[in-house]
Order: sequence, then C-alpha cells, then structure tokens
Amino acid sequence: MTATLTGTRRGGSAAVARPSGPTRADDLQVAGLSRLSTVDWPGRLAATVFLQGCPWDCVYCHNADLIAPRTPGSIPWAEVMRFLARRRGLLDAVVLSGGEATRQPGLVSAVTEVRALGLGVGLHTAGAYPRRLADVLPLVDWVGLDVKALPEDYPALVRRAGSGATAWESLDLVLAAGVDHEVRTTIHPGSPATTHAVEIARRCRDLGVRAFALQQARETGARPFPARAPGWDDRAALLAEEIEALGFEEFTYRPA
Repeated sequence: MTATLTGTRRGGSAAVARPSGPTRADDLQVAGLSRLSTVDWPGRLAATVFLQGCPWDCVYCHNADLIAPRTPGSIPWAEVMRFLARRRGLLDAVVLSGGEATRQPGLVSAVTEVRALGLGVGLHTAGAYPRRLADVLPLVDWVGLDVKALPEDYPALVRRAGSGATAWESLDLVLAAGVDHEVRTTIHPGSPATTHAVEIARRCRDLGVRAFALQQARETGARPFPARAPGWDDRAALLAEEIEALGFEEFTYRPA
C-alpha cells in the first residue's frame, strides 16, 4: 500500500506514548488519498486515505514519509468527504491506512461519517494502539492487520520496546470481534520474520485467523534493506508453500 501524497513533509522521530487530544474527524492528519484501489481491500473497489504518523520505525518501511507524527496533514478531511460523496455508487468502500491509522484520535468519528455515506470501511493497522483499535472495531467491515514478527522479535524490527505484546494483543482483539480480516506478514532478506514465517503463520492459524497473506517487502520506494541474494525468490516461494499447507481458509502470496 503506497500513498499518493500531496504537500511537503519533513522528517522527525515518532512519538511512543498513546496519543490524546481532539476527537473530531476534521482533526485527522490526512497525508494522501488514493482515489481508486483494487488491492488495499482485496475484492473491493476502494478509495484509500493515508493518515500521518506512526509510533514504529520499521526497517523496511515503504511509507517512511508518513512516520513523523507532528507533520501536519496536507488534505482537509472535509475535502476527502466531498470526494467520497461524489463517488457514491462507484466505490464500494474506503480504507483508512497510514502511517498508523489508529494513532489518530478522530478515527472513530471519521469512520462514522464514512459509514453514513453508505460505504464499507476497511482499516489497515499494525496494532500499535489496542485500546483505540477496540473502539473502532465495531464500526469497520474489514481489517488488514500486519503481524510483523513473533512477539520477542518486534523490537529489532520496529525499534520500539514492548511492541510485540501490543501487536499480538491487537490480533486477539480482531479475532474476538469476529470482523472479516486478513493478517499479513512481510518478509525480506535478513528479517526475523523470514526466519520464523511458518511459525508466525502457525500461531495465527491456531488463534483462529481465517485469511493470511505472506508478502515480500518491496524495494521500490522503501528504505534500503539487505539485497535479495540469488535464490531469495525461491526461498520466499517455498515459505509460501509451507504456509499454504497449514490450511487457512484463505491464503495469499504476494511476491515483490
């Protein structure tokens, strides 16, 4: 999921504390709007709204411009809503993505406004804010949840202490809510997720995940990570075969 961005952004370090502040949809920091996507919610024609700010700092992030939490939005929420109102009957849904969408205090209000237009609502999240995720889960139709690693491997990957427990707690919340979902694990050379991809998938299956996707990190637009050595694509495809054999209701493999 790559943002179509407007405006100028600057770098900065991400905040770690749970955000607080205004709860109006108009206060959302909207960093970009993809007016039509067929991939951000598989099977749906969706507009994707990219929200600024993420508390994690993933080594392979391909939307690094969206990490800085203090960067103001470049598109007013009211403009997004005007666009969506014009597209009723042409779009199936809206996907709220990031950055980390659940970082935004106005998320619940935004979802409520989108639903009032008669559009489905999807959410992309890495599960960084379980309490806000719990608030919004009753209002969304589908969740794409990134499970990036086994809990103990998260700090090396996202560079934040305690992140693994937080992410896997969010997985529990999604499953308990019974919402339609896809859990994704992204692999790249040298990543702990590559080493433990099958175990991550097995634990997800055992917890009740119905739809799982294994995807290779994309080099285009991403931060540099170890180059793909000869045989990498074959190794990734073999991992996909092993995970598919675990018997998920739905399994998807997305090569780079």
